[in-house]
Amino acid sequence: MTDVIRITTPLDEAAARSLKAGDSVRITGTIFTARDAAHKRMVEALERGENLPVDLHDQIIYYVGPSPAKPGQVIGAAGPTTSGRMDRYAPRLMEEGLRGMIGKGLRSSEVVDAMKKYGAVYFAAIGGAAAVIARTIKKYEVLAYDDLGAEALAKLTVEDFPAIVVIDSQGRDFYDEGRKKFSRE
Repeated sequence: MTDVIRITTPLDEAAARSLKAGDSVRITGTIFTARDAAHKRMVEALERGENLPVDLHDQIIYYVGPSPAKPGQVIGAAGPTTSGRMDRYAPRLMEEGLRGMIGKGLRSSEVVDAMKKYGAVYFAAIGGAAAVIARTIKKYEVLAYDDLGAEALAKLTVEDFPAIVVIDSQGRDFYDEGRKKFSRE
């Protein structure tokens, strides 16, 4: 593992391409949240020739459906959602400039190919650390699709949000590297 790399959003292509699978990062700035229903609506809007509710150029989307905030909190537990549910939509959003995705689990070859083409990265957040992650979130604001509740498109202001680069813009996969390192031949 490397030292912690500090990232401030927006995440431009050069910065994204400099990240390597296995890098530990802390993200500060704005990241967006959306799950599969919101992704579906965004891609359908693009197919109709409409603008998205937010400009995704050089932005990061966190696949999360946070729990309700308790009194005095900005947000409830905010652990990652399984990323594969967004795979059918992610390549189209990368065409629009989406630079990073945060979630958990494996990604399809189509997503990895789009990441290489568009210079994007996939970060993993630790599912069991939802309460810890929530403490890095300083502001939560729903921007669109509020009828989706916790799955709406929202904007987070984060400070030192912890993540690991799982798949880099060259297609290197930290999950694969880990499996190979510990597999018995």
